Parts: sequence; C-alpha cells; structure tokens
Amino acid sequence: MSANAMQAQAKQLPWWLVLVDGILAIIIGILLFTQPAATAGTLVLFLGIYWLIKGIVILIGLFRDRSAWGWKLFIGIISILAGVAIIGAKFLVATIFVSVAFAWVIGIWGIVIGILEIIQAFRGEGWGVGVLGVISIIFGYFIIANPFASAVALWWVFAIFAIVGGIFAMVKAFQMR
Repeated sequence: MSANAMQAQAKQLPWWLVLVDGILAIIIGILLFTQPAATAGTLVLFLGIYWLIKGIVILIGLFRDRSAWGWKLFIGIISILAGVAIIGAKFLVATIFVSVAFAWVIGIWGIVIGILEIIQAFRGEGWGVGVLGVISIIFGYFIIANPFASAVALWWVFAIFAIVGGIFAMVKAFQMR
C-alpha cells in the first residue's frame, strides 16, 4: 500500500476514534501489568465469544456465497467449537490453554522463520540474515521448550505493545486533528 493510500485510509477514520483506540490500548496494557490473570482471562473470554460469533456468521454466509464452501464450513465449525470450548471452560483453564497455544504457535513460527532466513543467507542474502535465522530458531526452541513460562511472558509482551501502540495512536490522533 502506498503512502498516499495509507494517508487516505487514515483520513477516513475520525481523529477521536483513533484517540479512544489509543486510550483503550493503554488501559489494557496497564491492566495486563497490574492484574495480569484477570485481564488475560477477560481477553481470552472475549476471544472465545468472538470466535463463536465469527463461526456462526461464516456458516450463515454459506447460504449467500457458496464459493470455497468446504473451507468456510471447516473454519466455521472450528471457530464455533473453539469459542464454545473457551466460553465453557473454567476461567483459568481457558486462559492457560490459549496462552500456551499462542506460545507454541509463536515458537513454531520463530523456528520456521529462522529456517527460511538461513536458506536466504545461503542464497546470497548475507551472513547477517543467517545469524538472525539462528537466533530466531534458538528463541523458537526456548519458547516451545518452556511453554508455560513463555505464556506468562507473552502477556507482558502484549502489555508493552498495547501501551506503546496506544501512545503512538494518541499522537497520531492529535496529528490528525
């Protein structure tokens, strides 16, 4: 997307909406630092509700658009099952399960990205890419080897990103104004 297209898209949003988004992100980040279990549990519950509603909407959408119906049916059913499982599970169990699952996904992603970067290094991209690939594989391995510790740290990472992203959103809102 070009810079002009991004500016046009940004101008479509009212500045106050970007400001509210920034404030809410900062609040969520602070809550993740001060009350991590309750905030993470609430976010996971909202994720479960979102997946349930999204699955229902996908299945209803099959009546209007039958293209790629197999994938839509599969994704709709999986979304509904995941949403029901999260909503129906005990608060702490759902939070731990989703957190560990995210940690596993991030760990696997780190290993795959690392392998791809090492391949790029051998194809002539330079040794720097190869070093980053090795570091990515090591971090991916540590995340997979310690999924519970990684899951706890993951919420702190989300908190930092929420606070920093919220600050940037607030600055952007005042620039838009």
